[in-house]
Amino acid sequence: MLRRSLENRDAQTRQLQDAVTNVEKHFGELCQIFAAYVRKTARLRDKADLLVNEINVYASTETPKLKQGLKTFADEFAKLQDYRQAEVERLEAKVVEPLKAYGTIVKMKRAETELQRATMDAARTTRHLEETIDSFEKQKIKDIKAHFSVPSACWPTLQTIFSEFITIEMLFHGKALEVYTAAYQNIQKIDEEEDLEVFRNSLYPPDYSSRLDIVRANSKSPLQRSLSAKCVSGTGQGVLKRYQGLPWWRSG
Repeated sequence: MLRRSLENRDAQTRQLQDAVTNVEKHFGELCQIFAAYVRKTARLRDKADLLVNEINVYASTETPKLKQGLKTFADEFAKLQDYRQAEVERLEAKVVEPLKAYGTIVKMKRAETELQRATMDAARTTRHLEETIDSFEKQKIKDIKAHFSVPSACWPTLQTIFSEFITIEMLFHGKALEVYTAAYQNIQKIDEEEDLEVFRNSLYPPDYSSRLDIVRANSKSPLQRSLSAKCVSGTGQGVLKRYQGLPWWRSG
C-alpha cells in the first residue's frame, strides 16, 4: 500500500513538474514575442511622428488647397499616433507584465513541488499534489481564456491576457478606421483645378503683359524703333515706300 502511494506520489510530482516546465517554456516565448510586438508598435508610432512632421513641412510649400488638405491629413494621422501610444501602454501593462509574472509563479510552483516531495508523508503529499496539479491546470486554462478581462486574485489568467490583447487591438483599430476615414475624406476635398489656377497665376503675375511689352521694345534695333515710332506718328507709310524703292529692300 505504501509502495503504491509512493509511486502515485512520484507520478503526480513528475506530472506537475512537466506542467510547470511546459508553462515556463511557452509562456516565456509568449512573453518575449509580445514584448517584441509592443516594441515594434512603438517604433511604428515614432516613424509615423516623423511622417507627420515631414508632411507639415512639405504642405507649407504648396498651393492653398493642397496645403490645407495635407495639413488636415497630418493632424488626423497625428491623432492616430496618440491612440497608438495608448495601445502601447495598455499592451505593456495588460499583456507583457502579467506574462512576466509567470516567471515568479513557475519558480514558486517548482519549489513547492520539491518541498512537498522532501518533507510530507506519502498520503498527505499525494492529496496535496492532486490539489496542486488541479489548481495549476485550472488556473492555466483560465488564463488562456480570460487573461485580459477578470484577473485572478493571486495572479493573472492567460484567458484574461489574451482577452485583453484582443480588446486593446480592437479599440485601436476601431479608432484607426475612424481617423483614416476622416483623413481620406479631407484628401478628397482638395480642389485640383483651383490649385492649378493659383499655380498658373504664380507663373504669370498681373503685370506680366506690360513688362513683356517693355522687354520686347527694348530688344528692338534702333532702326526698328524708328520705324515703329514713325508708324505710330503717321509717317511710317512714306518711309516704307522710300525703302521699297531701293533694290536691296526688294531683294531682302
